[in-house]
Amino acid sequence: MKTVDDMITGYRRFRSGVYAEQVELYRQLGEGQDPDIMLIGCADSRAEPSDIFNAAPGQMFVVRNVANLVPPYQPNGGLHGVSAALEFAVNILKVKIIVVMGHGGCGGISASLTKNDSPLIGEFVAPWVKLLDEARERVLATQPVNPQFALELEGIETSIQNLMTFPFVREKVEAGTLEIHGAWFAIKHGELHWRNPRSQRFEIVAP
Repeated sequence: MKTVDDMITGYRRFRSGVYAEQVELYRQLGEGQDPDIMLIGCADSRAEPSDIFNAAPGQMFVVRNVANLVPPYQPNGGLHGVSAALEFAVNILKVKIIVVMGHGGCGGISASLTKNDSPLIGEFVAPWVKLLDEARERVLATQPVNPQFALELEGIETSIQNLMTFPFVREKVEAGTLEIHGAWFAIKHGELHWRNPRSQRFEIVAP
């Protein structure tokens, strides 16, 4: 897909294909949404959550940003897109599961590792990936062989920890009405690694 014409052609295929096959579902969704799962993923074009999980429209409330990051709870009057989406998902949609999903070859992770000496770092990317500073220093001190992969996993841990700083998230987790999970997708091999909540280790999901 290279041009606007390609997008319009794609829409027409969607309209005559997927939409036509699921027209009743789309009519129901036009009345509202009721997903049980919120997925926080990376904006990377290669890691499409609906494709990876074979999810139908309306089944996942998806938020995507650079490096699938969740900032800590900061009620300071600023513009907080991820926090607003989280609040809406937990308090209004009342999702039961939140999944933070990273992926291989993440540009946001690369930007964090190269600090300010990279074309990946820009006016807005630099302060955003500073959320990974502590994780990056920890990784560089312990994982010199493959820091990219290690920080992709540590970034997921950082977001999970930050999720728990939101009072409305912590309250529901402690009450047992909300689960938080982590996942990592290997684009090249199509492998999904799921975070074991007990061991906090990522394990390959059998295909």
